Amino acid sequence: MLKGGGSLKSLLFFLRAAFLLLITGLAIGFSLSALYGAILFAGFFIDFVIYTIWLKRISAWSIVWGGISGGMPVLAGRVLGLGSVDWIGLLLSLAVLLWIPTHIMTFNIKYYKDYERARIPTFASSYGLKATRVIIAFSAITSALAFGLGAFLMGLSWGYLRVLIIIAVILISYSVYCLLKPGPKVNYHIFKIASIYMVIVMLIIILGALL
Repeated sequence: MLKGGGSLKSLLFFLRAAFLLLITGLAIGFSLSALYGAILFAGFFIDFVIYTIWLKRISAWSIVWGGISGGMPVLAGRVLGLGSVDWIGLLLSLAVLLWIPTHIMTFNIKYYKDYERARIPTFASSYGLKATRVIIAFSAITSALAFGLGAFLMGLSWGYLRVLIIIAVILISYSVYCLLKPGPKVNYHIFKIASIYMVIVMLIIILGALL
């Protein structure tokens, strides 16, 4: 009983702390720019309310909304720098959305049975593993193209663009290989590579814009 009560108190503490951080972050965001704050709030609302609370347990397509919220930070950063929404910001946000299946669907396949037991629908359980792997390969290709185009329109030098091309080829190659020669090991590799790919892409865009 004490243990349960302690767990409840800990949960309430973390919920209060999370709410305080959220309110503080949004207040700072709106103080910097009304549009910036609005995009931050939209990202939170879509992720927490639409994706997590409403759709995650009833539709595999919930990841689309999760992807939209995932693209909000890069859009918000672009808006804060420019003062308005532009096509490059929207393109980079779209690139994040297109990247999401490469990241989360490989995770869905790896923990397929766990998702089934939790009764959380995924593309793997709703449309089959083969269709899911096709989507992963398509996701890798389109996301790489969107990131590359966004970086090019930002005016990044050829050196940065060349690195983007190299890591994009690696991600796409693994995704296509998983489609042709599926297996748990290569699927896990794609999951890891997709995460590393996103970190490198963001670093390159930041450095390319600053230097």
